[in-house]
Amino acid sequence: MNIFAFLTPKSEVAYLNDDFTIRQAMEKMEFHHYSRIPILNSEGDYIGDITEGDLLWYIKGKKLNQKSIELIRIIEIPQTRKLEKITIDASLQDLVNIIIKQNYVPVVDDRNKFIGIITRTKVIKYLFEKRLKEDQL
Repeated sequence: MNIFAFLTPKSEVAYLNDDFTIRQAMEKMEFHHYSRIPILNSEGDYIGDITEGDLLWYIKGKKLNQKSIELIRIIEIPQTRKLEKITIDASLQDLVNIIIKQNYVPVVDDRNKFIGIITRTKVIKYLFEKRLKEDQL
């Protein structure tokens, strides 16, 4: 099974650029109702993810105000837990081993360029439908 079938392409994924400010990140996460979002650099490389918690604890710890969150770049914020990523040629077994631990898996090409994500929902739905078909045989 090619994992490409599960891919939500980059063009359909909300992500942050590493030069975004805290305010810009918060606005994008709020608009899309995401609690975690990928971060890419200017070359399109996947460099990590940021969570609402990362932002909240950084703001609280630094006692930031509205003005200062417009100046600080998200790249300065420590990430609590970096998601494991995969390449597009990974096996379904590799994907399942990762997706059971996280809500989505960032997918990169062989040059570490972000090409999209695979969500846990898509994988569970596929496996469930496959199991139903097997039970009907």
